[in-house]
Amino acid sequence: MTPSRLSVNVNAIAMLRNRRDLPWPSVTGLTAIAMEAGAKGITVHPRPDERHIRKTDVFELSEMIEDRFPNKELCLEGYPSDDFLKLVEEARPDQVLFVPDDPDQTTSDHGWQFDRDTSRLADAIASAKDWAVTVSLFCDPDPSAPKHAASLGAERIEIYTGPYGACYDDPAKAEIELTKVVETAQVAHGLDLGVNAGHDLTVENIPALIARAPFIREMSIGHGFTADALIYGFAESVRRFRTAMGEI
Repeated sequence: MTPSRLSVNVNAIAMLRNRRDLPWPSVTGLTAIAMEAGAKGITVHPRPDERHIRKTDVFELSEMIEDRFPNKELCLEGYPSDDFLKLVEEARPDQVLFVPDDPDQTTSDHGWQFDRDTSRLADAIASAKDWAVTVSLFCDPDPSAPKHAASLGAERIEIYTGPYGACYDDPAKAEIELTKVVETAQVAHGLDLGVNAGHDLTVENIPALIARAPFIREMSIGHGFTADALIYGFAESVRRFRTAMGEI
């Protein structure tokens, strides 16, 4: 069986749990179901106000993956603030995705602007490498972005696929946005950067993307996966997304 590209983002599960002072739905429990069903890993974005993923979740997930799923991966996503870097140092995930988010943002909705001061980013990348954590940078679908990520020392990029996902009812526009994503992915691949993709990916729009960029190594999916899982269940949604990726 082809190794999975699917990294399930469980932020929405934590957000639902946090509506009550109760331990369910269980972030670790549903993560385990996703892993057992064939997901390659899990992604979480602990925000400063802990409105969904909490720091305690990060350590519980890290411990569970180490103990029960040593061949799976944990990815921490966040802005490289001092607090977030401390969490990365303590939790030692397999991968860190640095995003240029304001703390109040609802979700990551743009990539790094590499023409601005990136000294903090360069320092954060160097620190993560010292901790043996693989570094990915969140990039807009812009073919000029990968060379900047490579020059800063990143090992991977994650291409923001939100504009492509937003065209679910406009095939002509979707084709334009898909081309931007694919061109960015091709440039990154040519630079020997690992290529990830994420945001508003679904079982409907993934096949066209993977057909044109089959070298994509990871797709981080949260909102679309959770919506699908409400209908089909976590394990079946892993199968559905992996099927859309051409893996099974």
